[in-house]
Amino acid sequence: MSVLNDQQRKFYEDTRNVTRQEIADLEGQIQEELQRVKQRITELQAAQKAARQMYDAACQRLGVPNDLEEQGNE
Repeated sequence: MSVLNDQQRKFYEDTRNVTRQEIADLEGQIQEELQRVKQRITELQAAQKAARQMYDAACQRLGVPNDLEEQGNE
């Protein structure tokens, strides 16, 4: 590897510092987005659970087997 002059060294140090900050910012954005996705999945799972309970109650009232019960166990 060749020896860098002062100007080249400063260029690469600046590039490294800017890129390090960019990577940290992107990591923060990734974590925020991941948290939003996890929250949305939790909301959808709760809605699905409530719908399954309603479906099960309707099946019981009609006296028919709950065909979704097997799917929930898979």
